[in-house]
Amino acid sequence: MPALISYILIRVSIGFALGAATAVAILTQSLSGSILSIGLLEIWLTIYGFGSVFGLGYLATSLAFDAEE
Repeated sequence: MPALISYILIRVSIGFALGAATAVAILTQSLSGSILSIGLLEIWLTIYGFGSVFGLGYLATSLAFDAEE
């Protein structure tokens, strides 16, 4: 796999994992442990929403920091 593709996939995956973990933490805190009180679609869309934003943010931040070196 080319180095650029590998770089992008790794950075977006790490960011998505951080965002998904953040979404799960927020959902469990705000729903007091009864996470199934809302629908599964809402849960997955919230996780995807956080994950996609964090993924692109992580990629952009790593590109900006690597450009300075």
